[in-house]
This record gives sequence, C-alpha cells and structure tokens, in this order.
Amino acid sequence: MSGMRTMLSSIAMVAVLGVGYGMWSVISPGEERRKELLKNLPESNPMRMEETRKRNALVMQALKEAAETNDNIARGFQGPMK
Repeated sequence: MSGMRTMLSSIAMVAVLGVGYGMWSVISPGEERRKELLKNLPESNPMRMEETRKRNALVMQALKEAAETNDNIARGFQGPMK
C-alpha cells in the first residue's frame, strides 16, 4: 500500500510539473514578441539612458555629501526650536 501511494504521488508530481511547463510555454511570448519587447525597453533609448545616468549621478552626489556630514539630513530642515 505504501509503495502504491509513493508511486501515485510521484506520478501526480510529474503531471503537475508537466502541466506547469505546458502553461508556461503557452503564455510566454514568442521570439518576435520578445525582440519587440527588448527594442522598446527604456535602456535601448539613448536619450532616456542619458537622463538616467544624470539622475544616478545626482543621487550619488547627494549620498556622498550626506555621508561626509555629521548632520541628520533624514529629518529635513526644522528651523529653530522654541
């Protein structure tokens, strides 16, 4: 009885994996669609990439300045306390 249960559970697992692979192959995009998606990615647009590089440089500069100061810049400016 235990051997039969093990064999049936193994067959069920293989069947579930097969169904999962079949569903994956049905919903995954074809080669033409994949190439079109890659072509439309933001990284493929040189102007967009340059904007991203500038933004990343500004963020890195702000992080560098924040690391060099002892002030807690996360709180922001709160003005004089009364």
